[in-house]
Amino acid sequence: MIVGLANPIVKYDKTRHNVGSWFIQNLANYHHKVLKENKKLLGYTASFIYSNSRVYLFIPNVFMNINGESILTISKFYNIKLNEMLIVHDELDLNPGLIRLKLGYGHNGHNGVRNIVNLLSKKKHFLRIQIGIGRPMKSKKIADFVLSSPLFNERKLIEESILNAVNITNFLVKDSNILIIKKILKCNRNY
Repeated sequence: MIVGLANPIVKYDKTRHNVGSWFIQNLANYHHKVLKENKKLLGYTASFIYSNSRVYLFIPNVFMNINGESILTISKFYNIKLNEMLIVHDELDLNPGLIRLKLGYGHNGHNGVRNIVNLLSKKKHFLRIQIGIGRPMKSKKIADFVLSSPLFNERKLIEESILNAVNITNFLVKDSNILIIKKILKCNRNY
C-alpha cells in the first residue's frame, strides 16, 4: 500500500503539508485510476495491478496528526503490515525539488509520521519517500509555513520532485526486492 499524508478539507489542498496527497493523485493518474472516498476506511482509495501484485493507494481523510488511525483501519481491512507500506510526506529538512527514500522507524518530528509510528510501528522499519518543502526563511512558525501554499517557483520544483518520486515508486513496486532497496538507501542520496 502506498499512503500519501495530508490534511482533509479543501482549504488545505494546495498547502505544503499536503504534498503526500499530490503524489498519490499523480501516481493514480499515471496508472489511470480515480481515487474514491471510502468513509468506512476513513480516506480516499484506489488500486491497480502492477507486476502481478495489487497495489493500494490511500490518502487519509482525517487530520495529519491523527492519520495513523485511518492507516490502521485500512491496514487491518486489507491485512497489510506497516513494513509492506510506502509512506509519502512533506519534509522540512529537504529543499523544494529534492526527495529522499528512507527506510527506518523514526518520525524526525513529523506529526503525521509520529502518529503512524505510535499506532503501527513497534520499532518496525518501513519505507518512506520524503518530498522536500524547505524551511521558512524568516522566523515564521513551522505550523503556519506547512499550512500555507508554496511560492510559484517552489511549487514547480515540488511538482518535478513528485514526478521523480512516481518513477522511483514504479521501480519499487515492480521490483520490491528488499536487497535492492537497501542498496539504494546505502547511497543515502537526495534525488
